[in-house]
Amino acid sequence: MFDIREELKKLPDSPGVYIHKDEFGQVIYVGKAISLKKRVRQYFQSASNQTPKTRELVKHIAEFEHINTDSEMEALVLECNLIKKYQPKYNILLRDDKTYPYIKVTMGEEFPRVLKCRKVVNDSSKYFGPYASNWATNEILDLLNSAYALKRCSTQVFDKDFKPCLNFHIHQCKGLCTGNVTREEYMETIEKVMDFLSGKSKELRKDLEGRMAKASEELRFEDAAKLRDQITAIDTISEKQRVVLSKPENLDILMPVNGLSGNHILLFTVRDGRLSGRESFFMGEEGGEGKAELISEFIKQYYFSNVMIPKEILVSEEAEGSALLEEWLSSQRGRKVRIFVPERGEKRALMEVVRKDAFMMLSDIDAMTQRQMEKTEAVTRSLVDIFGEDLGRRIHRVESYDISNINGMDSVGAMVVFEDGKPVRKDYRRFKIKTVEGQDDTGSLMEVLFRRYKRALDGDPGFVRLPDAIFMDGGLGQVHGAQDVLTALKIDIPVAGMVKDDKHRTRALLWQDIEHPLKGHSELFSYCGAIQEEVHRFAIEYHRNLRGKALTKSILDDIEGIGEKRKTALLSKFGSIENIKKATVYEIAETEGMNQAVAEKVVEYFKK
Repeated sequence: MFDIREELKKLPDSPGVYIHKDEFGQVIYVGKAISLKKRVRQYFQSASNQTPKTRELVKHIAEFEHINTDSEMEALVLECNLIKKYQPKYNILLRDDKTYPYIKVTMGEEFPRVLKCRKVVNDSSKYFGPYASNWATNEILDLLNSAYALKRCSTQVFDKDFKPCLNFHIHQCKGLCTGNVTREEYMETIEKVMDFLSGKSKELRKDLEGRMAKASEELRFEDAAKLRDQITAIDTISEKQRVVLSKPENLDILMPVNGLSGNHILLFTVRDGRLSGRESFFMGEEGGEGKAELISEFIKQYYFSNVMIPKEILVSEEAEGSALLEEWLSSQRGRKVRIFVPERGEKRALMEVVRKDAFMMLSDIDAMTQRQMEKTEAVTRSLVDIFGEDLGRRIHRVESYDISNINGMDSVGAMVVFEDGKPVRKDYRRFKIKTVEGQDDTGSLMEVLFRRYKRALDGDPGFVRLPDAIFMDGGLGQVHGAQDVLTALKIDIPVAGMVKDDKHRTRALLWQDIEHPLKGHSELFSYCGAIQEEVHRFAIEYHRNLRGKALTKSILDDIEGIGEKRKTALLSKFGSIENIKKATVYEIAETEGMNQAVAEKVVEYFKK
C-alpha cells in the first residue's frame, strides 16, 4: 500500500521530474521541479490556494514516482519526453498532432535538390515553411521541379558511363550527369528557387499565366488545367505572405486566446521578414491556467518536435520559466534564442497587427466550434432516443472494429476511435489475426477485441483508455461476439451494431437485439457513416500494405541478381509489380543500378 505521507518524507531537495498516478496506475500528471521535496509537497497542503483543476488532480493521486536529474535543464527535457509518451490527463496538452510540411533545399549537396519534409534537422539545408496546405506544397514542388528542371535523384557522383534517367529525356532535368550544365549555372537556378520560396513569386507566376493562355489557344486543355493548378498553388502559399519587417528576419509569434472550445495558442510564422503562415493549436478546455503557463507548455511541446526554431519568439505575455526555456531552445538550435514581449519599435507594431488577425482567427474558430457543437448535440439527442437519457448523454468516445482479408487469407483487424464526432487517429490500432483461420470475420473480431481489452486490463498505456461505447461494423453476430468477449473479461461497455443496407450504408443501429432505423436522425446517420467508412479504410489500407510487402518479398527477392537496392530502384521507377511484369528488357535495363543481363533475367522470370 502506497503511503503518500511517508513517501513525501523520502523526496530529495534536488531537481527532477515527478509522476502522479491514479488508482489504476495510469499516469495522470507529469511535472518538473528545482526541488522535488518542496514542489510535490505543495500538492498535499492546503487546497485554498490551488486552482480547481489542481484540486481535481489531487483527488485522483493514488501514488507518485520521482526521477532525479543533475540539473533543471535535464528535468525539462525529461518532462517533455514523458508528457509526449503518456499524454497525461491533467497536463496542458498540445492536442493538434499534425505535422506540417516544409520545403527543403539540400544546400549541403554538390547539386542541391528541392524536397518536401516534415522534420527540420540541424544540417546545412535551407528550410522554408511550415505550410498549412499539403496539397499546395506538393503542387509547388512539382512546379519548381518542372519549371526549373531540377535534379531529383540522390546520386552525388556521376561516372563517365553514367546513363541519364527518364527525367532528362523528357526535359524535366537539366542533365547534370551528362556534364552539359556547370555547377555555377545550376546554382543560379537554385537561387531563383529560393527567391520564389522567400515570397518573390511574381516573375514565375507571370510566366505560368502566359504559358496557360498559350496552351488554351492551342486547345491543349489538360496542359492548361495543370498550369492553372500550379498558379492556384502559388496563390495558396503566397496570399498571406505580406512583408511585415524591414529586415529579412525569422521569428515566431505566440498569442494565447480562449474561445468557445477552450484554450488555443495562435502561432504566426515570419520568414525573411514576411508573414508566411498562421495556425491555431488547441490546448485543452479551460481549466484555470494562466496565459503565461499556456505559452510555456506550448513552447515545450511544439518546439520539442523537430520544428524550425527561429532566433526570436515574440509572446503577448511573459512565458513561465522563460529563462530556462531560452537556454533549452538555444541548445537545440545551436545559437541564441530569445523569448520576449516586444515593447517598442516595429516588432511591437507587428504584435498589434497580429492581435487584430488573432481576433479574426478566433471568430472563425468559434464559428466552427459552434457548428460542431450543434452537430454533436444533434447526435446526442439521437443517441438518447435510442439508448435512453443516461447512457445516450454519456457516449462521447466510441471505438469501432473491422476485419480485412482476401478469401480468408492474411486477415487483419483495425480499431478506430471517435471522440465527440472527430477521429482520434493517434489512438487507432492494428492487429494481425493469429488464432483464426479462413473466412471467419466474427471469430477474427472476437480475437481482436480480446487482445485489445486484455492489454487494457494488463495496464498497457497504449490501450488503457476505454470507450463509452463500441459500434461494431456489422449485425447480430458481431455484436454478440463482442459482448461475449467483454463478459469473459468482466468489462462493462455497451455494444451496438451498425447495420448496413444494400448500398453498404448504415441504415440502423442494433441495440439490445432491436434495430433502430436512422431515418430522421440525419446527423447520427452521417456520424455512423463516417465511423464505418474510416474503420473500413483503415483495415483495407493495413491489409494492402502487408500484402504489398509480402508480394514484393516473394517475387522480386526470388530473382537472381536482384538485391535490396535494385528492388527499390525497380519499384520506385515502375510503381508496382504489375508494371515491372509489363516492362521490356530495355526499360528494365535503363533503371538505376540495373544492367542488360539482370534485366533479361527479370523478364524471363515473369514469362515463366
